[in-house]
Amino acid sequence: MAEGADKESKTEEATEKKVRDSVEKGQLPFSKEAPVFASFLAILVFTIFFAQDSAMRLGGFLSIFLERADGWSLETRSDAMAIYQLVFIEIAKVVGVVMLLLVTAGIAASVFQNTPRFVLDRIQPKLSRISLKEGWSRIFGVKGFVEFAKSLGKIVVAGGFLILAMREAETRLLAGMITNPVEFTSVIRDIAVQSLVVVTLVVAVIAVADLFWSRHQWRVELRMTKQEVKDEHKQTEGDPIVKARLRSLARDRARQRMMSAVPQATLVIANPTHFAIALRYRRDDDAAPVVVAKGQDLIALRIREVATEHNIPVFEEPVLARSMYKQVSVDNLIPSQFYKAVAELIRRIYRTGERP
Repeated sequence: MAEGADKESKTEEATEKKVRDSVEKGQLPFSKEAPVFASFLAILVFTIFFAQDSAMRLGGFLSIFLERADGWSLETRSDAMAIYQLVFIEIAKVVGVVMLLLVTAGIAASVFQNTPRFVLDRIQPKLSRISLKEGWSRIFGVKGFVEFAKSLGKIVVAGGFLILAMREAETRLLAGMITNPVEFTSVIRDIAVQSLVVVTLVVAVIAVADLFWSRHQWRVELRMTKQEVKDEHKQTEGDPIVKARLRSLARDRARQRMMSAVPQATLVIANPTHFAIALRYRRDDDAAPVVVAKGQDLIALRIREVATEHNIPVFEEPVLARSMYKQVSVDNLIPSQFYKAVAELIRRIYRTGERP
């Protein structure tokens, strides 16, 4: 009940991160019918292009081998091994072509569905894979019965089409039996090709349907609840509380650096209690006065206290202080519209050594 409710709550499509994590773990959509179709296709290719020649070659060899049975020496173990190797090589030539086609088709079917990748998690030993309980649930659970039903349906459908296609096969076989062996071999080959074509087409339709279904099911299983999406967003973008704390720490560090620069200021412009801007001007180094600190209320008072401790002139210019506070930034030159007013204050310092 809880599992069903959990599935119903997963209404959101998987995020890119969820999909990426699934791919990295090797949890990819895979149709089991695609390799089956590829195997039938490989057998069909072998039957059309290789079967007749291979069968004729193998039949010719075996007929010669059996007709001259008394010509083969079996006196020693080496003689027996030589005959065994000879027969094995001839049979392997036929079987080898079939196996090569089947292996190539299986690999191609897998590569077509997903790009090969090495996933350590997939090969790590897990107790669940050898657990009798887990194995029983896989075989006799809902998924097990679904797979059984699919397999039974495939057999019924493919068998039905095969029966329809092979209605005249018996007549052709009986007619072929009274012909010479070469023609009879061609009849058998044609019937086999016809049967394989029908079965391969049916399996192809099933494979295409299963391919789309497996990808759809994969997307459904990756769906997330709204809470999971929010949690992932927090992990990706950062928890708002943590981000606020980090911003606060960053502001504190910036404020400390700013206050440590106040003793280097040339003058401070203040609105008695609300604003304070500390400026540095060195004739040889600075093209224009540089803002080393600025603050409001308590920070403004602290800037004035530090300036007083280091004998830095503080000019109370309310209009200028308010106007500058909104337009200047720390570690930058003051805007050009304030050059004249600030230059007048600096001139007073250098000319008379005035302390406000």
